[in-house]
Amino acid sequence: MLELTAAALLLGMALVLIRAIRGPSVFERILAANSFNTKTLLLIAVIGFLSESPTDYLDISLMYAIIGFIGTVAVLRCVEYGGFLDRDDPDTEREEVQ
Repeated sequence: MLELTAAALLLGMALVLIRAIRGPSVFERILAANSFNTKTLLLIAVIGFLSESPTDYLDISLMYAIIGFIGTVAVLRCVEYGGFLDRDDPDTEREEVQ
């Protein structure tokens, strides 16, 4: 049963990857990348249950989830504001993105 779940996750990852490449807008691409991240951590967890030491894989899966969340927030901030500089801080110089 877990092998079938892993195969279904791989199929879902392939479909989401296609959406990330062909997405009409940048936000749909980011959403597809976030979905790919979620499916990847689920696949890591399933592989952990298929192996001899599931707790090691679950720890890796949790760390991957944290890194993926931080990466998604960072990319969204770059897309929305054009960088990582704080808009309200008068000491930071920022180039306007057109």
